[in-house]
Amino acid sequence: MQTVMDFLIEVIREPAIFLGLIALTGLLLLRKDFSSVVSGTAKTVIGVVILTQGTNILMNSIAPLTEGFNVMYNIDNPEVAPALGADTILSQYGTQIGLSMLIAFMINLLVARFTPIKHVFLTGHMLFWFPFIFVAVGIENHLNNTQLVIFASILTALYIIIAPALLRPFVRKVTGSDDFIIGHPTTILSLIAGMVGKLFGTKGRSSEDIKFPSSTEFLREISITSSIVMFFVYIVVSFIIGFDTAATAFGAEQNLFIYSVMQGILFGAGLTILLLGVRMMLAEIIPAFQGISQKWIPNAVPALDAPILFPYAPNAVLIGFVVSMITSVATIFITGSMGVFSFVIVPLTITCFFEIGTAAIIANGQGGLRGAIAGSAVAGIVMILLVGLSVPILSGTAADWIVIFGGNDFSLWSFIGDLFARIFPGG
Repeated sequence: MQTVMDFLIEVIREPAIFLGLIALTGLLLLRKDFSSVVSGTAKTVIGVVILTQGTNILMNSIAPLTEGFNVMYNIDNPEVAPALGADTILSQYGTQIGLSMLIAFMINLLVARFTPIKHVFLTGHMLFWFPFIFVAVGIENHLNNTQLVIFASILTALYIIIAPALLRPFVRKVTGSDDFIIGHPTTILSLIAGMVGKLFGTKGRSSEDIKFPSSTEFLREISITSSIVMFFVYIVVSFIIGFDTAATAFGAEQNLFIYSVMQGILFGAGLTILLLGVRMMLAEIIPAFQGISQKWIPNAVPALDAPILFPYAPNAVLIGFVVSMITSVATIFITGSMGVFSFVIVPLTITCFFEIGTAAIIANGQGGLRGAIAGSAVAGIVMILLVGLSVPILSGTAADWIVIFGGNDFSLWSFIGDLFARIFPGG
């Protein structure tokens, strides 16, 4: 039994295999011929792998900037508390996390089948990390093993049912259809950015309508534009903190100018690969999912990973990243100088790109270019406050994890979970 459950957990945690099985099931239900089934399944798997590799390249490209910003603002290492640590939680509570994930997913399927909330959460790795956070919150509240599974299952189910539904009208505004929605911890930041974008933006000019002189039309190509932007980010940070210091902070083993050029190119290449994977996966999984929708869960739509939205407004992604880096680092500096938090918060480059990049697309859909800028700016501030809110809650367990991957729904829902845990005996 344990072996079977471990196998199921591994399948769901691996996005390529999980989504490949979804596509295979849908194509079989549609009674496609053998060749179409094999082709659709294989292309879905390959598309997800390409997307994942693009994501990894992007993360490798922007990760050194974190240390650069740490040096810029004299931020020490993020020692926030003597937490258990993510590795210890995974090794000691892996069974509770896995059970919670499977139970929550089954609840999601039942809700989609029998209620008006018609989506299925298919972002497999997020299906794992949310029960991880809720188990950590339960440990903090002294819940026993049975209570941990019940608690984490309910909270994970609530999250994967509520969050995508809240974001659905905003995604529809961007895509113009209901083919898919977003199942990703960007929800709170995207909702805030969307509302700010609607309030302060103008619908007349989209971030994608940025005009370039004829001699610079090459800037319309997002791979080139993103490479140039990232190159300048590295150069500007290096100029501020000093080139020798920057070389040490970035871990650059070559001339800093060449290093910055290559980091920019790496970023552009990663984004190009990611977008290729998104398009390839979308082209296969959306039609295949119709088979599941027609046969088992009428009118259901898949809730997918955030980068699935990037092709709709790639300029907005870059705007969201750059603007939120500026406002979030400024917020770290201000809150640090005022002593607002009793622990260190580091720049969240990954959250700035993926969560707020998505939020910027949502804001652009509500209020155009100005909306994307305003929404990203506010989201960058909120992100830091969310980290500050959640670190004390997870101080004995996953604080080390949340200061790197938090500032989003993980942080917000750890706070919600902490309130909910108190109704349990012993909580």
